[in-house]
Amino acid sequence: MTVCSRGLTCLRFHWQPAASKQPTLLRSRFLCDPATAMAELGLNEHHQNEVINYMRFARSKRGLRLKTVDSCFQDLKESRLVEETYTVDEVTEILSGLQAVVHSEVESELINTAYTNVLLLRQLFSQAEKWYLKLQTDISELENRELLEQVAEFEKAEFTSSNKKPIIDITKPKLIPINEGGTTELLNKEILRLQQENEKLKSRLKTIEIQATNALDEKSKLERTLQDLQLDQGNEQDFIKAHDLDDLENTVAALKNEFQKTLNDKTENQKSLEENLAAAKHDLLRVQEQLSMAEKELEKKFQQTAAYRNMKEILTKKNDQIRDLRKRLARYESED
Repeated sequence: MTVCSRGLTCLRFHWQPAASKQPTLLRSRFLCDPATAMAELGLNEHHQNEVINYMRFARSKRGLRLKTVDSCFQDLKESRLVEETYTVDEVTEILSGLQAVVHSEVESELINTAYTNVLLLRQLFSQAEKWYLKLQTDISELENRELLEQVAEFEKAEFTSSNKKPIIDITKPKLIPINEGGTTELLNKEILRLQQENEKLKSRLKTIEIQATNALDEKSKLERTLQDLQLDQGNEQDFIKAHDLDDLENTVAALKNEFQKTLNDKTENQKSLEENLAAAKHDLLRVQEQLSMAEKELEKKFQQTAAYRNMKEILTKKNDQIRDLRKRLARYESED
């Protein structure tokens, strides 16, 4: 048996009696004929009706989930899109919240679909085990685009014809109604309580969003007022800066004139000092020359005095005596 559709599991399996010792392998394969895909799936009438029932179940679940996703966008429009303009940060926040909600819904549906397919496989395998059969699936067939397209055509043809005329099958087994007492009653009460709490939370959320919108409006007004004050203050500061700039320019011009005057005075003083320094140098050289001549003349006069001549004779005699004593001493030392 094989079932292929976009909303349910596609199986290709081989079975063999568990109690049999012979290597007998019986294969049942789904062969979708493109010419007959619009009419049937290659199954008997009973199995094809079971497939149609599951496809109807999958379509209803898909429709409910799509309505849930649509309601997410509708709630966003009604609760958040109340202003004409939004900032980039506000749009990012809104889209992030919507992404989280839609992601959660789609993830929940995908998980639920996977679990539903597991339950369907469990039913098939349980029935096969009662007859001591072992079923084997072919996972590669789940992504066979040709088979998927054929199942899509079958679904389109089947449910298009179903919309034209109602299908009445008196032999189709009915579901057993759930007992309305005990656990079911408690669940209904809990669902009702959660719904009421959800309504309260929605009302509170709308109130908070209105308050937030008013706060944002007030913030925008304050920002505009602040910008106006800053603009006025900026104009006043520009005027003050211009006035101060004129005063500063006048002050700088006066300082430049004073500096130039001081520089000229310093230049003249420097020239005068240089001239005085040159004259002083000349006077110094002249005085040094006169001093040298005076020293020479003084020395000449001193040499011509009697005391100088007597002192020179005494020094000459003393030198001669010293040389004579040195010669004697040298001779005595050589004899020893």
